Amino acid sequence: MQPRNMSMSGVVDLAAVKAAGEAKAKAEHARAEAARQGGGGAVAPSSLVIDVDEAGFEGDVLQRSAEVPVVIDFWAEWCEPCKQLSPLLERLAAEYNGRFVLAKIDVDANQMLMQQFGIQGIPAVFAVVAGQALPLFQGAAPEAQIRQTLDQLIQVAEQRFGLTGIAVDAEAEGEPAGAAAPAPAGPYDAALAAAVQALDAGDFGGAVQAYKNVLSDDPGNTEAKLGLAQAELLRRVQGMDPQQVRKEAADDPADVSAQVRAADLDLVGGHVEDAFGRLVETVRRTAGEDRDTARLRLLELFEVVGAEDPRVTAARSALARVLF
Repeated sequence: MQPRNMSMSGVVDLAAVKAAGEAKAKAEHARAEAARQGGGGAVAPSSLVIDVDEAGFEGDVLQRSAEVPVVIDFWAEWCEPCKQLSPLLERLAAEYNGRFVLAKIDVDANQMLMQQFGIQGIPAVFAVVAGQALPLFQGAAPEAQIRQTLDQLIQVAEQRFGLTGIAVDAEAEGEPAGAAAPAPAGPYDAALAAAVQALDAGDFGGAVQAYKNVLSDDPGNTEAKLGLAQAELLRRVQGMDPQQVRKEAADDPADVSAQVRAADLDLVGGHVEDAFGRLVETVRRTAGEDRDTARLRLLELFEVVGAEDPRVTAARSALARVLF
């Protein structure tokens, strides 16, 4: 089982993943600090299984993975195999008693996370250990095989990163004793939270405006920039007939508007390379205003995926070749 770094953007930022030795030192420091403050940091059993969305991914998964392996269950309500696998993973999380935490991600509500992890089908199970993502398995699997995979994950986490899990207090309810008070809200936290709530509610226009409000005061706010790019993309594809859009693009490769719309659908569907390739080819075939339209949309889609993603790097190189 070999970990691989995954380049994410915005709330899914794995580009700054630490090396194994640094991660191990950080984990050891966190445990020593908890001990110094006189607490074992024990959590309630209910904390071993959590629902995670895009807004909470950094704190619930990335930061937590410096203390304990986080197993991610990508699922959806309509997925029949998920209905068998998810309860099994929840039972195992309780049985392993703090050796790992199970994060459940609904792919219908968190398509950007599905895209960033390259999920092609569900159920799909990943792990994040000290900020490093490891694909575990896809599809329903026998319990014996899942246990073997989890045992191997725990061994890797302990031997390579010094993560021995978290203490569980069967009597605990809610927040563990001695938990730190929440940090005070930053100047834009409320506005950013409102934008996320608007996205979750399908109010993409409201989300766009909320992000623009932040950027009007703080043009360099990276979270708002990423959120705005995502919200504008989702607003553009809202109400599209995917079959009709793809037919128009296939019937007339010279129709720049059709190619741009199809690229938006490609990206939302997780087909990142297809979206980029379609627009690079459109730039190559066109000139003048049409070329600018395709080029600018490609740059907007780069913002959605994130500059550190290798697919963006490759597409930038391809774009440079057709432009110059």
